[in-house]
Amino acid sequence: MNSDNHNSKINIVVLFGGESAEHDVSCITAAHVLRALNANKYEITTIGITREGDWVNVKSESNAPTDRLVATGQPTNISAILQGINSQVINESARTVVIPLLHGPMGEDGTVQGALELAHVAYVGSGVLGSAIAMDKSIAKQILAVNEIPQPKFISVRENENLNNVCDSAIHEFGLPVFVKPANMGSSIGVTKAKTREQIFSALQQAFEYDEWALIEEAIVGREIEVAILGNQSAQASVPGEIIPGNEFYDYEDKYLGDLAKLLVPAPLTLQQIAEVQQLALKVFAILRSDGMARIDFFFEENGRGFLCNEVNTIPGFTPISMYPKLWNASGLSYSDLLDRLINLALDRDAKQRRKTSR
Repeated sequence: MNSDNHNSKINIVVLFGGESAEHDVSCITAAHVLRALNANKYEITTIGITREGDWVNVKSESNAPTDRLVATGQPTNISAILQGINSQVINESARTVVIPLLHGPMGEDGTVQGALELAHVAYVGSGVLGSAIAMDKSIAKQILAVNEIPQPKFISVRENENLNNVCDSAIHEFGLPVFVKPANMGSSIGVTKAKTREQIFSALQQAFEYDEWALIEEAIVGREIEVAILGNQSAQASVPGEIIPGNEFYDYEDKYLGDLAKLLVPAPLTLQQIAEVQQLALKVFAILRSDGMARIDFFFEENGRGFLCNEVNTIPGFTPISMYPKLWNASGLSYSDLLDRLINLALDRDAKQRRKTSR
């Protein structure tokens, strides 16, 4: 390969792992993203974050051909890595984009996005504010409520509150069963379907192992519908998909470890219902200041309140059984083409920000 072709490539940094309980999910996602990136278009660097928070430069060939990457190697100073990435950015002939595949806190919540902003590096996905809002389900739900977005009823709980009173209030408000979950966590980690008062109490204690805030939500009897969003200011919605859980609800095992859940893509909905949920998903995406990509999850009460927004995932899974790439594939965009689009969106967003800050 001549130097001109080499310099025309975009530098891609795949950032994976992380300190959260979703470390393993990130490692699985990263392996499949790495495999799908076009080596003729991109110069690829792989950086892992260990469970202890060390940043390591991972040799991708040492991970092949596994279905997950491993965040191991010689620990490297974070600032040194960011300076190295930034030095590539300074060379205008070598554009650089970071793909953060860090699910959960300390990765999907605006923290890493802030570090990349300080390093003036383009990155895939939502910015600091959009990432932080969507990660904190309690805050996101409060913002959606103000904007009159239909959603399940909920109570936000802080770990220092009187949990006996909280349990009584939840049962009075919602009845039984209810769902209890950490406010800042994804992949259904720490989520419990509580069927008794005692289970609510113990579920809250479990949720507080992950975050100081938790949510209690009414249990919805309805279908689970998801929509993938792609874009910045002019975003597009995919065809909707439906999840029929293999377990009692769509939990961590269903999402990443088993194949009992059924994914119906596209979802069996009427044209009017499809248009309605797509428009609602785009509205939620805009309200929560999302960029690049997101998967918007809904419950559908067919004979009740209709579509209810459950949550927003700004870094959705990219495993072979993940809904986000499946939805876009059904909408006419392949896995590798989807990554190309996300990278270009990151460059467009970064260029727009640079024009504003340079004035």
